[in-house]
Amino acid sequence: MTPEEVGDRLVALLATEDPDTGAVTAEVSGGGPGHARAVVDVPVGRWWFAAEAARDAGALGCDFFDWLSAVDELDGGFAVVAHLWSTRRRHGLLLRTRVPRTDPLVESLVDLYPGAAWHERETHEMFGITFSRHPDLRPLLLPPEFEGHPLRKEFVLASRVAKPWPGAKEPGESEAGTAKRAPMRPPGVPDPNEWGPLKGKVPPPETPARRERPARPAGERPARPARATPGTPGDPKAEPPKTDGETA
Repeated sequence: MTPEEVGDRLVALLATEDPDTGAVTAEVSGGGPGHARAVVDVPVGRWWFAAEAARDAGALGCDFFDWLSAVDELDGGFAVVAHLWSTRRRHGLLLRTRVPRTDPLVESLVDLYPGAAWHERETHEMFGITFSRHPDLRPLLLPPEFEGHPLRKEFVLASRVAKPWPGAKEPGESEAGTAKRAPMRPPGVPDPNEWGPLKGKVPPPETPARRERPARPAGERPARPARATPGTPGDPKAEPPKTDGETA
């Protein structure tokens, strides 16, 4: 099946007349042959049913769970994406839904695809998205006492405040180490003078002053050095070339 046929088939399987559940749409994403994928957007309430239809429908047969993650869309909430694959028909499917930023909740796919367990744990840990009916959403990568969700865009990257930058030069510096402008902070890095243990103790960076060239008086040009007149001592044109038998 082509990616277009895969997407249209799943949309037909999920067709519903209930306007409250939202529409199911399909598109194709990716490059040339062998890389294109069907992308099907479903309402969050149809997420589990879409994965079940993709797995059990004979024409689709997406029996292999590849990966699951999320994307922070800021005011648009979070996009939850799962990639499914058919080992027999050799086609893939990107299943996507959107959850709100406040209390994000989506149904777990563990009972359909046991391999989704670790992926949902990581997504819960990094984005704060809850997967209902997941058997164990304990931390996977971070220590239990860690606070916050590192892959949310509002999460503060405090490493530059907690310890000195180990790089050879700061952003904005030239190869010689002389700052051309005030050092820049990468996205997510707070101003150490406004946040962290050095709050209120760090002086603002000094912008190097530009050296001004002295102004030349209007209408005045620097005098050129006088050229030697031909025939005068010291003029190379006035002295005949020396031969091999002559000495200086």
